[in-house]
Amino acid sequence: MRLVAERGVEVVATASLSPFGPAVPDTLRLDLAGDPAAFTPLYLALLTRLPAGYRRLLGVTREDWPETMHFFHVAGFRNAWQSWGAHLDLTRFDPAPFARLEERLYLAGYEPERLSTAAPQADWAALHALYTLGVQDASRNPTTTPDPLSPGDLRTGVQREEAAFVMRYRSELVASTRLKLRGQEVESEQTVTARAHRGQGVATALKAHALGWARAAGFTRAGTGGTVLNLPMLRVNTLLGYVPEPMWVTWERTL
Repeated sequence: MRLVAERGVEVVATASLSPFGPAVPDTLRLDLAGDPAAFTPLYLALLTRLPAGYRRLLGVTREDWPETMHFFHVAGFRNAWQSWGAHLDLTRFDPAPFARLEERLYLAGYEPERLSTAAPQADWAALHALYTLGVQDASRNPTTTPDPLSPGDLRTGVQREEAAFVMRYRSELVASTRLKLRGQEVESEQTVTARAHRGQGVATALKAHALGWARAAGFTRAGTGGTVLNLPMLRVNTLLGYVPEPMWVTWERTL
């Protein structure tokens, strides 16, 4: 549902409600754009047209967008979750500082590699098991909760538009990270380490290996993001040199 505010024949603002996503089926997303003076009347008009079956509204904005931040605050929404984004200039990325970590892990039995699109079925099953573990263990909020992937969905995504990297421990897949390939950019999709292998720098070494591959392949920029509650990945990305961007803020109001 979308409403617009007009001044003469010109559209000066819009407001829309849409289902937020499968992860939160009882939730509508409120999006606003344009002249802030029109936000409140558009919002009130939307409230009179709410579809049945929804229990809350979520609005997502960035901390450096004062007009929408102010609107959600005065409209009675709660600042519920914060998410971060970050980028890395791959033309300046140097994997050399991580060589000692990778060597130490190699001597302990760990070895990183890019997963072949023709990998055996056992590797795809192990990759999906790691994906499922990551969904279970990683701190998330509604804006950072991905749509669930079946084993077939995951495999198809990797084969079509991603590069998947895994860490083997004596041939067993114990960690993975995936990069979505978009023109000259790569975007991190998920990084996860099996519980028994955490706390040793495995995720850092694997992601450094993946970023080194991306740089050598000619990609120039890497992006990533997640909830501020996911402290392990915040630490990993800081070590890798990612530069934080303004936070995304999710505002919540119960209907």
